[in-house]
Parts: sequence; structure tokens; C-alpha cells
Amino acid sequence: MISKILKIDWVLLLCTMLLLGIGLAVLYSISMAATNDGGLSIFWRQIIFSLIGFAAMVFFSMANYQNLKSQSTPIYFATLAILIFVLVFGSNIRGTAGWIGFGSFHVQPVEIAKLSMIIFLSSFISQKKMELGEAGRLIASLILCGVMIILVIKQPDFGSAMVLIGIWIGMTLVSGISLKRIIIIITAIVLISVGSWFNLQPYQKDRILSLVKPGSVDLRGAGYNVNQSIIAVGSGGIMGKGIGHGSQSQLNFLPEKHTDFVFASIAEELGLIGSLFVIGLYLTMFYRMRAIALSAPDNFGFLIVVGVMVMFFVQVFENIGMNIGIMPVTGIPLPLLSYGGSSLIVVMASIGILSNISSRRETTISQDNGY
Repeated sequence: MISKILKIDWVLLLCTMLLLGIGLAVLYSISMAATNDGGLSIFWRQIIFSLIGFAAMVFFSMANYQNLKSQSTPIYFATLAILIFVLVFGSNIRGTAGWIGFGSFHVQPVEIAKLSMIIFLSSFISQKKMELGEAGRLIASLILCGVMIILVIKQPDFGSAMVLIGIWIGMTLVSGISLKRIIIIITAIVLISVGSWFNLQPYQKDRILSLVKPGSVDLRGAGYNVNQSIIAVGSGGIMGKGIGHGSQSQLNFLPEKHTDFVFASIAEELGLIGSLFVIGLYLTMFYRMRAIALSAPDNFGFLIVVGVMVMFFVQVFENIGMNIGIMPVTGIPLPLLSYGGSSLIVVMASIGILSNISSRRETTISQDNGY
């Protein structure tokens, strides 16, 4: 037990805890402003989610990640069943029927689907690489992952579907696919993206138009969220206004300030320095993930790390991008910072799996050398 603890990637763990601490500090100030009686519902809920997430991280960092390989198929079909269930019986929150309610708490299964896809695809690619040809593996993985993606789009949750698509693309590209097929994949994605415009809801088209043509949308309507976010980011200046003193977030001008636009709240209260510190922590995590991937003891572990890296990158880039007006608003949470139990627990579980993969590298090398 002690030897496993010593082998944990402490840099990755430190970045995780720092980001979690920053998120809790900002949620504390938001909670104080959101209630008249001094209640801290959002903050205390996130504390509970953090404790559950920490337990999940410790569990997965100690258990053998190879066990996930044998369970990947049941995990895949269980996830499909949950996604179908949520389409039929799920609660509708902010226009998305993607939630399962348990009293005052709600679970968002699509967050679980992100990690499930990573585990399943890692197992599928590592096991079928020799059994199926390149084209067969590509088509089979596209169909299997495509079913999950379609179920998410049906909710409709295009932001999470974009993350799932990114995971499939990223893991497929590192699986040894040829340049010719890479070009075919990129071309197909572009064509599908163009064609999907005609299936978008009016409010979704307005979000994209507000990005492409900022002056073409009403700033009091479709463009309100992004406009208020940009104002909040800019008003923070270099040093920020201080925790609990952000006018945009404290006076409720900034919508979804604890979820979609939590980065704008951070930028307003902690300023440019705080924002760069947050981005620096994410970059450090990406660096450590890359190091873990390069030293992974097997192809299954390597693919899992790549999948988690892609999941983190897409969510961080999209969320921060929509907060500063360079990406459309999609509702993707910012890992470890946005309020929400489903996302936080899955992210911390993913970090636990990565720590487990990192800790097993030396053991595998020693076994290979006969020690």
C-alpha cells in the first residue's frame, strides 16, 4: 500500500487539488451572493461531490487498471442502456433531457459515457488491432461509438457529443491509422458538420452566429451570455477584484456563473494572473499526462491516457473559448472548476486511473527484466 502511494504522480495530484481549491473558493463567493439567508447550497454540494470524487480517485489509483479491460464490454452496453433510459425517463434541465433525478440531486449520464467510451475504445483497439484490418477496425469503432454519440445528440447535448467525437478521433489517430484514412476522416467530419447546420435548433444557430457575426445577434438575447462573460473577463484586470467582489457574478449579470461561465467568474475575481495560473495548471496536467502516456506499460494503458487527455483538452479549450468569445456556447463544464457532481467525480476517477497507470510502469519493467 505504501509503495503504491509513493508511486502516485504527485504533480498531477497537486494540480488537481489546486484547481479544485480554486473552484471551491469561487463557488463559495457565488453561493453567498446567490442566497439571501447566507445558505451555501452550491458550495456545500460541491464539497460533497469533491469528497466522493476524491474517494473515486483513490480507489482507481489503487486498483489494477487492467481489470477495466475485461469489463469494457459490459461497461459499454450498460452505458448505452443508461443513455436510452435517460432519453425516455430523464429530467429536462435547460432544454436537455439528459438527467436522472435522485431527490434534490441529479446525475448526468453523459459524463459517465465519456469515460466509458475511453475504456471501451482502448480495449477494442488494443485487442482488435491484430484481428481486424485497419479499415475494419476503423469502421467497427465508428459504428460502436457512433451509437453512443447519436444517443447523446438525441438529448440534445451537442457539446458533450463534440467531446465524444473528439475522443474517438484522437484515439483513432494514435492507433496507427494511415495518413490517407486520416484525410478521409477529416473530410467526413467537415461535411457532417456543414450538413448538421440544418438540424440545429434556432437557439443553437444563434449561438454560432453570435461567434461568426457578433453584430448579427441581439446582445440582450442570443448574444447576452457571451457578452456578459467577456465583460466579466475584461473587468477583472490584472489582479482581479478579489473573491466575493466580482460585480458581474455577484450581481447576477453573468448567467450560469457557477457552471458554463465559471472561468469568467474566476477571471473577474482573480484577474489575468489568476486566469493564467489556472491555464498553467491545466498545461502542467497535459504535460504530465503526456509523460504518463509515453511511459505506459502497455497499449491499453497508453490509449486510456490519450483518451483522457483528449477529453480534458476539448472541454478546457471549448469552455475557456466560449468564455472569451472565440467558441460557441455549448454548456461543456470546465474540469475540476465547474459546479456539478457527475463531471467532477468522473474527472477525478479518470485522474485516479492515470495515476494507477503511472505507478505500474516500474513494476512492469522490473517483471520484464526478471526481477
